[in-house]
Amino acid sequence: MCNVVSVTAKPLCKDDFLQKIQKISDSDTQYIILREKYLSEQEYFNLAKNVLSVCDKDKLVIHNFPETAVKLGVKKIHLPFGAFKDLKGREDFDLLGTSVHSTEDAIFAEENGADYITAGNIFETDCKKGLKGKGVNFLRNVCDSVNIPVYAIGGINADTAKELKFLNRKNFAGVCVMSLFMQSENINDEVMKIKRELG
Repeated sequence: MCNVVSVTAKPLCKDDFLQKIQKISDSDTQYIILREKYLSEQEYFNLAKNVLSVCDKDKLVIHNFPETAVKLGVKKIHLPFGAFKDLKGREDFDLLGTSVHSTEDAIFAEENGADYITAGNIFETDCKKGLKGKGVNFLRNVCDSVNIPVYAIGGINADTAKELKFLNRKNFAGVCVMSLFMQSENINDEVMKIKRELG
């Protein structure tokens, strides 16, 4: 069964953010990528520290700030592609991921030590309004270009997950969900619906 990863966006969250994180952590999600791009590193550190008080540490993935991850003792990091290219070493991390937008990016990521990649945006999404989705064929091409796990991101919900059901690639690891989880009341119900559609 494919995995579901939560990607946070606090500005989209209508409820208490830490309560939302706790619900997501308690659900059947694989990871939570704390992706709050608008924050300075100090602000991000403070938020991540609070998140750790309510979140399963094994699920938390720090976004963009390797030094913050080290300070907090979090061994999982996800980097934007530009930051991934600038990373000098990965000895501090058990899990290293990056975001890709082309097959060339995907190949570079694998050759330079990424454990997994997120590929997108696959469908149109609220966080990138007006930007057309790259579609399932793009995702198929990315999967075929590498051997590491690939997660689809962008506009994922139970309806769009149906379109990924027959992707049939052994390294298609699952999906990343942002807007839906930030706005939904019943996180685990949404996770299970998506998993059912992915097969």
